[in-house]
Amino acid sequence: TASASSADGIRRSSHIASGSNKMTGTPGSQDSEEAKASGCATLPHNPQTERLCNKTSICSRSYFLLVMVFFHVYLINVIALLFYVHYSSGQDDDSLSHDAPGTDHSRINSRGASSKVEYQRDFSLPRVEGIRVGHVQKVSLTPGKSHHMRTLSLKPLLFEIPEFLSEDECHVVMQLAQLKGLMESQLMIQEDHEELVKELNLSPEEIFNLLDINQDGQLQHTEVISAFRDGIWLTPDTLREIYAGLKADKNGDGLLSLEEFRLLSNDAFQRFLQQQGVKRSQLVRNSRHTWLYQGEGAHKVLQDIKERVIQLTRLPPAIVDLSEPLQVVRYEEGGHYHGHHDSGPVYPETACTHTRLAANTSTPFETSCRYITVLFYLNSVEGGGETAFPVADNRTYDEVCLIQNDVDLLDTRKNCDKSNLRVTPTKGTAVFWYNYLSDGKGWVGEQDEYALHGGCVVTHGTKWVANKWINIDPDYQRQARYQQLVSQPQDKNNEIKNQNVCN
Repeated sequence: TASASSADGIRRSSHIASGSNKMTGTPGSQDSEEAKASGCATLPHNPQTERLCNKTSICSRSYFLLVMVFFHVYLINVIALLFYVHYSSGQDDDSLSHDAPGTDHSRINSRGASSKVEYQRDFSLPRVEGIRVGHVQKVSLTPGKSHHMRTLSLKPLLFEIPEFLSEDECHVVMQLAQLKGLMESQLMIQEDHEELVKELNLSPEEIFNLLDINQDGQLQHTEVISAFRDGIWLTPDTLREIYAGLKADKNGDGLLSLEEFRLLSNDAFQRFLQQQGVKRSQLVRNSRHTWLYQGEGAHKVLQDIKERVIQLTRLPPAIVDLSEPLQVVRYEEGGHYHGHHDSGPVYPETACTHTRLAANTSTPFETSCRYITVLFYLNSVEGGGETAFPVADNRTYDEVCLIQNDVDLLDTRKNCDKSNLRVTPTKGTAVFWYNYLSDGKGWVGEQDEYALHGGCVVTHGTKWVANKWINIDPDYQRQARYQQLVSQPQDKNNEIKNQNVCN
């Protein structure tokens, strides 16, 4: 009844309004149309009247508010889900790539690594640009001081940095080396040469074919010399003496045939020279050396040198920390080191010395995999002792051509003056070069054969140098696995230290 009377009232109000519209004309009719369109009834313009809305309008507003509430709740849930997925995937990525060569050890967890795990290659090795020979660039190695680095060659990529070490630092390094004690840098005979041949199970014919570079069926002096310089330095003159003493060259033509080679043992040359009496000057390397640890707890000077090497090479600290210790070498008068490479070529069957355990394979072929060499001169030499690069910036490299007309470019006692580049040892100066090329993808490539170098004979005084080698495996997976395996004990030690501190 109440609703019916209300409806009648509304109808009467509408009738009055329509009558008023007829009297006033068009504006009233427009209001009426607007009222119909909006679904609301308009009462006469009276201060006491109010606008009333029907149930349909109320329901529309309520529905709109309800939809908006649900929409916002849904949106919040979606955002929360995205955050969850983001952080979860980030942790998974850490577990897969935590041992990447550029990462910090603090990110490495304590879970064991499987040799079948594939590591994400998300890191590229930085490489200093040489620009051109003679180019000088500023490098910041210590706070508040800049050094000038000059490009010495592009093949290999070689740089010189004067005043890398202070006079006091050079003195400290030499004193620490003497305190630890220096040992002979080389044995007379490389004892593992014959064992290697047995392990490979090579026949004399197979060894002959390996040595016969030009495959002419005869071994020339240069082919024999390059193969048997493991311990004692062979020259064309000493090789003739060996042939005569062993009666190896039956016809005296200076060449070895396969039949003549079969009569010789694997170490016949070295053994013959040893029986004749070997002088230190006949060794491949005539020096004494020791190793100085640069890690936690080491002398401050040694740690400072390591930090400067990190700044110089721009490599991650993790890679430098896991490389070889600092080697300190002393050359007395007459000391030398014939031409050599600091690291050898790496083939699929070759293992790097520092990652051999992580490789989880057995192979007779092993090399040091020294990506970078940083050489420090600890004193200025009175005479000789230069670092020679025989084929620096040559157009081509051919190992056979290193010995021509009895002139051996690798012989640093006789032919240092014939090298393309020689660096004079000056106290505090550092030189560094890359022993490997880039693979074009931000990692280690093939060996740079132009990095061939040697230490010229010291004619007067004594020569002190130090070597810092940065070891990186050209196989990214082996390098990553090695860094993970080595870092796990460190993580456990850190956990124990933290527990002791808390307790």
